[in-house]
Amino acid sequence: MNEVCPTCGLQKNLCVCQEIAKENQRIQITVRKIKFRKWVTKIQGLESNEIAKNLEKILKKKFACGGTVKGTIIELQGDHKKNIKKVLLEQGYKEELIDV
Repeated sequence: MNEVCPTCGLQKNLCVCQEIAKENQRIQITVRKIKFRKWVTKIQGLESNEIAKNLEKILKKKFACGGTVKGTIIELQGDHKKNIKKVLLEQGYKEELIDV
């Protein structure tokens, strides 16, 4: 028996909550330098921890880098500021809501 999503009321395999959430999220991408001349790319503005974890897996695989999720903030090792916007657009996020 399939479970029902508490938000939209559909079955879990038909749930559209994440697709709707992608259209309303304002995402900010920043790059900063940390110890030993290392760069860290930070992505913030995601609504839930689950969405952040799924997106982190995709980004780490795409850029072949390490990273972590702290709450709803994704941190990736390296300077990926130029390429992240392309990947986010492929995932269904709106271009006007992505601040680089």
